[in-house]
Amino acid sequence: MLPEIAKEWIDKAEEDYGFACAGIECTNYFPQICFHFQQAAEKYLKAFIVANDLEFRPVHNLLELLEICRQNNPNLEELRLACRFLNPFYIDTRYPVHWPAHYDKNTAVKAKEMAANIRSWIKKTLNV
Repeated sequence: MLPEIAKEWIDKAEEDYGFACAGIECTNYFPQICFHFQQAAEKYLKAFIVANDLEFRPVHNLLELLEICRQNNPNLEELRLACRFLNPFYIDTRYPVHWPAHYDKNTAVKAKEMAANIRSWIKKTLNV
């Protein structure tokens, strides 16, 4: 049975994912949409961590969270590409950066695909 705290992480992830999905078609704020897809992915991974009683660390780096998850299930390696793609959105979309950062609808759609991969993998694994 899934612990209540894991359900809470899934619920919060679903909020970010749903918000970002809804925004793709009705806004031009694509950096913020990408940020919410990154946040959804982060929360899905944290749900897996708490559900499996792994070391919970308050970090935002998806690749670091993925490594923690892989301690329980090495097959999560399948999500590395998605984590790598979404990872920069935590910083680049919210702060001035001194490197090229371009966000358009195509980037947001790809972010959605990557977050959807993480979402479906985690939800399937946790039987949610």
